[in-house]
Amino acid sequence: MKTTPQQDLLAALQSRFEKNMARHKGINWADVQAKLAAHPEKLDALAEMEKTGGEPDVIGYEKSSGEYIFCDCATESPTGRRSTCYDGEARASRKENRPENSAIEMATAMGVELLTEAQYRDLQTLGIFDTKTSSWVQTPPAIRKRGGALFCDRRYDHVFVYHNGAQSYYAVRGFRGRLRV
Repeated sequence: MKTTPQQDLLAALQSRFEKNMARHKGINWADVQAKLAAHPEKLDALAEMEKTGGEPDVIGYEKSSGEYIFCDCATESPTGRRSTCYDGEARASRKENRPENSAIEMATAMGVELLTEAQYRDLQTLGIFDTKTSSWVQTPPAIRKRGGALFCDRRYDHVFVYHNGAQSYYAVRGFRGRLRV
């Protein structure tokens, strides 16, 4: 019997969930699946996260809102979201070698948010991520106003936050998305 893309996605999410229980202690897949069934529009964002190499998984539950938190848990920054500058303004400012996309534009189109620095650091408590790549994170307006943007990685078993011009882009820098369901 042939499966649908939605069934394949749910199976992949369930398999990843079951293989990585330390990321979501005390959370049951049946509850997550019921929430996804109640909010099928969120599956489109999860499908994009999966398609671009993010390997989304549940990393938490927020009691106050009743929402599950999904995040890209690929070991390295998702391959389908690299070589992007920070945002559309930065991308448009490049006179030469303009990248095809930006992290903010892609995240918005996907229906996800970039991680904050604090969320990135929290993610790093659940595993070891970005030891060979780096990921753009939400940048405070005061930094962005001056042309900068922030990114993070993990080196020497330590999480670092750095700055760069928002218009810069590298083959090993992408972004991680976060989705509330």
